Amino acid sequence: MPAPTHLQDQLRSLPDNPGVYQYFDVDGKLLYIGKAKNLKKRVQSYFVKEHDSTKTAILVRKINSIHYLIVDTELDALLLENSLIKKHQPPYNIRLKDDKTYPWICITGERFPRLFHTRKILQDGASYYGPYANVKVMFTVLELVRKLYPLRTCRLNLSKENVAAGKFKICLEYHIGNCKGPCEGLQTEEEYNKGIAHIREIVKGNIGIVMRHLREDMNTHVVNLAFEKAQDVKEKIDALEKYQGRSTVVSPTISNVDVFTIQSEEKAAFVNFFKVIDGAIVQGHTIEMKKRLDESDSELLELAIVELRERFQSNASEIVVAFVPEIKLLGVEYTIPQRGDKKKLLDLSSRNIDYYRQEREKQATLVDPERHTKRIMATMQKDLRLTEEPRHIECFDNSNIQGEFAVSAMTVFKDGKPSKRDYRHFNVKTVVGPDDFATMEEVIYRRYKRVLEEEQTMPQLIVIDGGKGQLSAALNALEKLNLRGKVAIIGIAKRLEEIYYPGDSVPMYLDKKSETLRIIQYIRDEAHRFGITHHRKKRSKETIKTVLTEIDGISEITAQKLLKAFKSVKQIREKSEEELAQAVGAAKAKLVYAYFQENKNTSTSL
Repeated sequence: MPAPTHLQDQLRSLPDNPGVYQYFDVDGKLLYIGKAKNLKKRVQSYFVKEHDSTKTAILVRKINSIHYLIVDTELDALLLENSLIKKHQPPYNIRLKDDKTYPWICITGERFPRLFHTRKILQDGASYYGPYANVKVMFTVLELVRKLYPLRTCRLNLSKENVAAGKFKICLEYHIGNCKGPCEGLQTEEEYNKGIAHIREIVKGNIGIVMRHLREDMNTHVVNLAFEKAQDVKEKIDALEKYQGRSTVVSPTISNVDVFTIQSEEKAAFVNFFKVIDGAIVQGHTIEMKKRLDESDSELLELAIVELRERFQSNASEIVVAFVPEIKLLGVEYTIPQRGDKKKLLDLSSRNIDYYRQEREKQATLVDPERHTKRIMATMQKDLRLTEEPRHIECFDNSNIQGEFAVSAMTVFKDGKPSKRDYRHFNVKTVVGPDDFATMEEVIYRRYKRVLEEEQTMPQLIVIDGGKGQLSAALNALEKLNLRGKVAIIGIAKRLEEIYYPGDSVPMYLDKKSETLRIIQYIRDEAHRFGITHHRKKRSKETIKTVLTEIDGISEITAQKLLKAFKSVKQIREKSEEELAQAVGAAKAKLVYAYFQENKNTSTSL
């Protein structure tokens, strides 16, 4: 496609230097930013050949003016291109998936810095480490460093002048061992900053450096016969070794390496990054890159390498890849392994892209709720070994205080979601005292006897909040109704979330992260919440009736007025006759006051 006349002179005069070029349309809108080892050859190539990509052909037709910036090296051009793309986000450039939703670990830049996680990066002098695609990993790191190095959490201005003037007092965090009291000068700035330096290395994955420093400190304390201090340091070393043991260990011979793999689709590419330090993967991240033109895998990988190394502050001198991109990074060597530990790293990195794409597909199903529901139901049927999908689930939970005010609650989930209009309460009728098993049997019997009598639809799954005992009681009720074996029923015990089946004394344990367990826990927790709410209302109502309404001449309405004014029966008992009269009048106040004076030794409260 020949260049427009007004661009031909500019194309001929382009320099042969490395640089960055920018295409603008007739309205001055920035269309595209690119890098080049040779600006003249690269830009002219857009106008001297036919383009297979329709988008590229459209871009070329829109170009009305060309701007360029000369740099010293091709690497400088790549860095500048990356910076300009992020700043201007031209419509024809590759789009990196925005990581603004991922959290970071922040170390503030103030005196006695604070440590916390955040999803906002501010230009405030603080240091940010991340992003953490796996939030659990981030919290594990935070828990570790806070255990090793107690830090302040307050926002006080701990300047030298303020601390010296005694403006602040130590708080609860000091007394429970979470802070060493720098606000009162109980911890020196030097000691505090030493811990911060170690934390910076830990969050960057450089645990080996911290371990070496701690071992040196421990040996120094031993030589000085400071055995208690030595023991404290040893406990920190043990905690770090335990944490390091959780990391994916590759090989101790791989010291400081970055690993990149790429997989392409028609409209997108996915790049996975591993940061390996001291033989262990300390960070991993996958990004999605939206294609705009016919970019090659080499071009995409170049941009991803620069972006991710900058984002994760990597200074590794070796990059493990499946192919060598065209761009050369200063002081960095590319490695294409054919076998051994580094080849295993490449394969693992590629598998992580597979997992990412599967998760992406899973998220896409949320756009189609019915498709999502079908998948969830099929998963639950498989996980719980059911003969049919559990489209209709009913769950039961009991509530009482030493057998008093006993109630039971039933919650209902349909297609994996709460169906609150179908929730039911049961006031226990036949059970006396705290007998949870008998209560469960009564409620199950009453519920499904009614279902049969009214020819309602039976659920595909019954969930019992409890272990083997509660499940057996529910089975007894189903046996009486000739329903045993005709409807699936399980029990879930709270302590370890064990799933019990009829006739099987060995519980099943679902993956703690599984959707099936999450839904079972949700319906169980709903039943508990629903039951507790009803239990409290019943207890309150019964307490009013049995205490205040025992007084001759006091109705339930008067009792409610007293409780509204004084909050509890205990408070009512302690009020004077004049104070009671302000709420319910002199006549009724006299009755209430006289009653409690006659029953001073009775301890009743609400």
